[in-house]
Amino acid sequence: MLIGEVARRSGVSSRMLRHYDSLGLVRPTGRTVGNYREYSADDISRIFHVESLRSLGLSLREIGQALEDPAFAPAALVSDLIQRTEDRLRREQELLDRLRTVDASAPSGWEDVLRIIELLHNIDSPNPARRQQAALTPDPVPTEVLAKAILTESDPNVAGALRWALARAEGGVASLASGLRSDDAAVRRRAVQAIVELPGAEATAVLEGVLADDDPTVRKHAALALGNRGVVAAIPALVGLIVEGVNDVEAAEILGTLAEDTSVLTALTDALAVSDSPARIRLTQALAELPAPLADDILRSLTDDPDRVVAMLAKALLKD
Repeated sequence: MLIGEVARRSGVSSRMLRHYDSLGLVRPTGRTVGNYREYSADDISRIFHVESLRSLGLSLREIGQALEDPAFAPAALVSDLIQRTEDRLRREQELLDRLRTVDASAPSGWEDVLRIIELLHNIDSPNPARRQQAALTPDPVPTEVLAKAILTESDPNVAGALRWALARAEGGVASLASGLRSDDAAVRRRAVQAIVELPGAEATAVLEGVLADDDPTVRKHAALALGNRGVVAAIPALVGLIVEGVNDVEAAEILGTLAEDTSVLTALTDALAVSDSPARIRLTQALAELPAPLADDILRSLTDDPDRVVAMLAKALLKD
C-alpha cells in the first residue's frame, strides 16, 4: 500500500509518516519501481501501535524505546503516565483557579491583574514572613484565596493573620466549609478555627454540623463557639468537655450562661451518674457555675456521695 493510501486509511498524514520513517519508528518494508514507499500489513499495524501509544501521551522517543525493548513493562509505563497526567492536571487546575481569582477581582486594567498575581505568589510563598505580609496587606484579598490558604497553612502566626483577614472580608464560610469535609483532621481543624471567628447564621449552622466530628479538637472548637453564641445544641458536647477535662473551666462557664435551658442541669446530672471520680469532681465544680438555686438540690444530694472528695466539694459549694 502506497503512502497516500496509508495516510487516507490510517488518518496519519503523509508528512508524519515520512517523519516516522526518518526516525526509524515505522519504516516501510518495500519500495515500488518508482522508489515510492510501500507499506506492508505489518507496517500498518505498527503505525496503529505508534498512534495508540501517542494517544497515551508518550513522546516519539519513548514509543521507539517501548516498541524495540523486549523487556518493556507496560504496567510500569502506564503507572508513570498516570503520575505525569495527574501532575499536569494539578498544574492546569492551579492555573484555572488563578485565572478565576483574577477574573473574580474584576480588574480594571493590567495594573490590577499584576497586583493580584503578585498577591497570589506571596500567599503561596515558601517564606512564612511573605505569606503573613500578604495576608495583612491593606489591599483586599479575595475571600476564596484566603480560605484556600487557611486550609493549608501550618504556621500558627501566618494562620492567625489569614483568619484575621478573612474575618474582615465578606463571606468565606462556604469556602471553608469544604475543608470540614476533608479526610484530613488537620484540615478540618484549620477550617473550624477560622469559622468560629466568623459571625452570622451561616457560620453557626456549619459549626452545628461538626459537633459530632470524629476529631476531638474539631468538636471542642465547635462546642465552645456555639455555646458562646447561645446555641443549646452544644450543651451535650460542652458537658463532654468537662468529663474529658478539656477546656472544662471554660465549658462550665458557658453552661452557666445557658442554664435557663433545663437540659443543662439534666446533662450534668446524667454525666455525674456514669463518670469516674476525676470527671465527677469537675462536673460538681461545674454545677457551681449555674445560677442559684438551680443546682442546690443536686448539690445537697452529693453531700452524701460515696466519693469523699465529691461530697466535701458539694458541701463547700453549698456554703458559698
